[in-house]
Amino acid sequence: MASAPFPPVAAAAASAPPRLAPRHPFAAAAAARRSSLSFRPAARRLALPLRSSAAAANPLRCAHRRAVSPRSRRRAQGFGAASDSAASTWGGAAGRDGCLSCFPKSRRGRSGLARFAPCALPHASGLSFRGRLSGAKVRPSHILRAAGPDEPHVASPTWSETSLDKPDLDHTISKEELEDVLNTPLPEHPKLIRGQLKNGLRYLILPNKVPANRFEAHMEVHVGSIDEEEDEQGIAHMIEHVAFLGSKKREKLLGTGARSNAYTDFHHTVFHIHSPTKTKEYGEDLLPSVLDALNEIAFHPKFSSSRVEKERRAILSELQMMNTIEYRVDCQLLQYLHSENKLSNRFPIGLEEQIQKWDPDKIRRFHERWYYPANATLYLVGEIDDIPRAVREIEAVFEHTLSENEGNPVPGGSPFGAMASLFAPKLPGGFAANLTGEKSPVTDKIKPVKRERQAVRPPVEHKWSLPGVAQDAKPPAIFQHELIQSFSINMFCKIPVSKVQTYKDLRSVLMKRIFLSALHFRINTRYKSSNPPFTSVELDHSDSGREGCTVTTLTVTAEPQNWRSAIKVAVHEVRRLKEFGVTMGEMTRYMDALIKDSEQLAMMIDSVPSVDNLDFIMESDALGHTVMDQLQGHESLLAVAETVTLEEVNTVGAEVLEFISDFGKPNAPLPAAIVACVPKKVHVDGVGETDFEIYPDEITEAIKSGLDEPIYPEPELEVPKELITQPELNKLKLQHKPSFIPLTEEDNVVKVFDTETGIAQRRLSNGISINYKITQNEARVGVMRLIVGGGRATEDSESKGSVIVGVRTLSEGGCVGNFSREQVELFCVNNLINCSLESNEEFIFMEFRFALRDNGMRAAFQLLHMVLEHNVWLEDAFDRATQLYLSYYRSIPKSLERSTAHKLMLAMLNHDERFVEPSPHSLQKLTLQSVKDAVMNQFVGSNMEVSIVGDFTEEEVESCVLDYLGTVRAASSPNTEERIEKISFRPFPSDLHFQQVYIKDTDERACAYIAGPAPNRWGFASEGNDLFNVIQRSGADAEISEPVNLDLTGKKRIDVRSHPLFFGITLSLLAEIINSRLFTTVRDSMGLTYDVSFELNLFDKLDLGWYVIAVTSTPSKVHKAVDACKGVLRGLHSSRIVERELDRAKRTLLMKHEAETKTNAYWLGLLAHLQSSSVPRKDVSCIKELTTLYESATIEDLYLAYEHLKVDDSSLFACIGIAGAESGEDVNDDEVDMDLHGMAPMGGRGLSTMTRPTT
Repeated sequence: MASAPFPPVAAAAASAPPRLAPRHPFAAAAAARRSSLSFRPAARRLALPLRSSAAAANPLRCAHRRAVSPRSRRRAQGFGAASDSAASTWGGAAGRDGCLSCFPKSRRGRSGLARFAPCALPHASGLSFRGRLSGAKVRPSHILRAAGPDEPHVASPTWSETSLDKPDLDHTISKEELEDVLNTPLPEHPKLIRGQLKNGLRYLILPNKVPANRFEAHMEVHVGSIDEEEDEQGIAHMIEHVAFLGSKKREKLLGTGARSNAYTDFHHTVFHIHSPTKTKEYGEDLLPSVLDALNEIAFHPKFSSSRVEKERRAILSELQMMNTIEYRVDCQLLQYLHSENKLSNRFPIGLEEQIQKWDPDKIRRFHERWYYPANATLYLVGEIDDIPRAVREIEAVFEHTLSENEGNPVPGGSPFGAMASLFAPKLPGGFAANLTGEKSPVTDKIKPVKRERQAVRPPVEHKWSLPGVAQDAKPPAIFQHELIQSFSINMFCKIPVSKVQTYKDLRSVLMKRIFLSALHFRINTRYKSSNPPFTSVELDHSDSGREGCTVTTLTVTAEPQNWRSAIKVAVHEVRRLKEFGVTMGEMTRYMDALIKDSEQLAMMIDSVPSVDNLDFIMESDALGHTVMDQLQGHESLLAVAETVTLEEVNTVGAEVLEFISDFGKPNAPLPAAIVACVPKKVHVDGVGETDFEIYPDEITEAIKSGLDEPIYPEPELEVPKELITQPELNKLKLQHKPSFIPLTEEDNVVKVFDTETGIAQRRLSNGISINYKITQNEARVGVMRLIVGGGRATEDSESKGSVIVGVRTLSEGGCVGNFSREQVELFCVNNLINCSLESNEEFIFMEFRFALRDNGMRAAFQLLHMVLEHNVWLEDAFDRATQLYLSYYRSIPKSLERSTAHKLMLAMLNHDERFVEPSPHSLQKLTLQSVKDAVMNQFVGSNMEVSIVGDFTEEEVESCVLDYLGTVRAASSPNTEERIEKISFRPFPSDLHFQQVYIKDTDERACAYIAGPAPNRWGFASEGNDLFNVIQRSGADAEISEPVNLDLTGKKRIDVRSHPLFFGITLSLLAEIINSRLFTTVRDSMGLTYDVSFELNLFDKLDLGWYVIAVTSTPSKVHKAVDACKGVLRGLHSSRIVERELDRAKRTLLMKHEAETKTNAYWLGLLAHLQSSSVPRKDVSCIKELTTLYESATIEDLYLAYEHLKVDDSSLFACIGIAGAESGEDVNDDEVDMDLHGMAPMGGRGLSTMTRPTT
């Protein structure tokens, strides 16, 4: 699981991106404030119609999405080309569509192949907006975010009226008086309802209007893997599976449009349902049914032998699937960090040998011991208008629920008080020993009492890294493995959680954030040479509810040969900041940015998705933090900001860094652990493969040597207030005379406005097309995307990789005009701009997210203008970009999934390198001039389209468009279509239609990918065939799509088969149905896998597409699993689709569409290609009629589209990957050079230890 979004408003746009920010100046504002706090699932992407070709999470198009950050290990597994990953690093989004996964949100998912969803129209998930200040993050600031109640917001009266009116406080106040004021409790969220039933069940209710007409119901049971005994490792996860999938009441909800799942972690098990408020057909209230299902799942499950056996098979498959090298690294980090307690050896997935042995009775006994109402909390967040009625429904369902042994005798008084409950569950039968040591006066008739939840969660004791705490220093630990590609080291400091409950606590959080933001930016400045000693340096300071502590982590990754220099630079920079502190300019800059950010969140208070609010509340309660809404948070921040001094910022910040800066000193806090994860072999030029040797004392010496380097204070940096001055702008306008021109030569219409959708279309005199939509989805926030036609498809045989490396080079440099990378970064920070640059096979994209306050939109347009007109190409940036892709390519053989996918893609697409990572041979041919030409030849007026969505006025947006885009120089349009070399699938017969990959590993794993041709989104197939001509010829004898019922929808009648989106719509529905059948057959009935998915890659411009089935299994079952997947794929004729399946697929996609239309990022994706000449079939009707098209589609329509999915033996390609000690053959081939090594992202802490999705 990954951290809970911070704050929830930001998560609505996107989750925090992985951090390679030191290399990307445009991204200073996007560096994620990641935390390891809340761990909840993120699901398989639903087959939504509205996904963007710019979306960063498309592994079929980009295996290099999640660059090299140690925290970003959930990267795509390699199906398709590496597109420029700058967007991921800066803020490219990974969607959290749905709630069906036990991966870290946004960074977890199935293998990269499985994370791409088919879509009728493109849609980009949002840009990360909040993670803009620092790669070094302080998590407790999540108190600035919570819910969005419906009524007007007021601050809690607990803060004095005077203080609220004058948050700057009186500067003459004494220290004692200031201390008293700061010790005032923070206000509680005004709309959060808390209660407790007589049986001990606690509940929380929060009204929230996003998404509309839906609510979240989560049952958190306070039991996890940490509560398991020695012979029960994995049993909490087993109960989660059996209880959830065995519930009949949950199954009855499936037809209502509800989605549900469950996950298990160290400290809790959570069952969650995302439901409409009422049934669509009869308008019946769904809350009682949802609560009833949760009651059955949590407290009344059926432990039938058949269900236990079925889930046992699924979990064993899950265990093998999870056992990647990233998972093993996570486990190693946790084992060393928490070596003194059970967190080091109670991973939620459990132990295989124990999972195989448990019978239903043993599982039931664990359930009886822990699953009782007093040990659970119910969360309801969403459109709950009648709170008293909701409370009555909770009481009606749960009031009489008692665990089977609720009345079991439990001893009364104990000198340990509430702490006695920590021990009670561990004794047989749920009894607790009499901890007083005295004999009870009545031993045969003990009065039954209700059990209470544990007082401390998780119930473990930590050894703290505090100054003066006497304990023996641990030598650095080393984890060495043949599948690790890079060097990474983690230095951990572990301290108790500081609860954020008063203004003083909030003030401390603010000061830490300012301090660590400065550290992140300073580290960026180290990336000036073409060969920096480290790949990334990150400092993370975060609370962890799952671990019950606050952990500060310094993570350094590097090429193995540079490990000493990397450590020295990192610790040297930390010591320099600790000793000299931040400057006044730095404090002022980051303070201002944090306040602006906070104000923006307060304005967006009613735009927070319910699930993000719920996650935040759950994690806050686990940590003991006060829950406020965004307005309260902003007012509180303003109140404390005026009291912060430079001296205190540096004092508080220095305390965070002491375990590094004072390393080796007698009274310094000892690191909780130092763990290096290293490869077994490295490549040495001129020598070849050599054993990599490293010893603990060498690591210690490198740390001390770096700390002994001389240090100097940080100079102040001049930050530009604008990139284009008014005189410069006036000169440009006189020179270019920007204006709007007719959209087409035939019509004299200079503006097209669609009243139904609110979409406006314009065209500038230099040829740039403009689409925009004004929304109030996110208050005073906007998003913008530049789309440039061409992409990697324009690469020829002599310039393979030129576009992707060129885009990366431009982002690596980060300079525009005369402004340095650092100045551009800080310009983005000051103006709350998040920017990304990326490419895929068809297009180059540049995306912005910005606040409209203080001319933020004009600042974003200025930056876009400067990139287009005054881009700077640096040789050292080219070297870094080349090395990045070289290293990534060389790491492919270390990954089972990526190796398998890479081999399949090369086979299917005839060794076309435009759809995979560029090889070392191709990279060596590139020059700075060649990559610059490859990119800039596409940046011409008529080949560019800009879309803008946000809470602005028509005057504001059109003024910016004319001023900053209208003044871009016009250039003739290249004919990119003519320059695209032919793309074709490998013809049959070929011995490459079925392949196998073997990787040597200490543990056994297996995966497989099955792929074949599909049409593109608009009905074009390979060789340029227009399938609409085929449909028209066959339409005379086929059933025509039924028109929509006008009484129900009010929509006009529509012929689906003649609509441009016919294939986008029908293939999306097919994908949902095939996915459902794969789960039911291959996983549930046959028990051959835990994870299987069907995904479509539908291009917009290129005349082709493909589908992929991704399946994980064991080496002994993987071949059967592949055959079973083929059977499902080809079985749609023998087992025809029924109306129930189609209705469910429609409901899923329509609900998703309805929810997403409340976000700016979704609309940005809808607007893409509206005026693109390379996507001629897209127009506004594709957006307006989307809902009608789904409702109108028939089973026969789906079969008509199915005929154009090539599933026969001559078209289908498959590749099986097997890892184990006995490898069948070497993974080496011509495409993957195993003699060359680079880096792969390692490090992080425990992000992959969470269990997988139950469904």
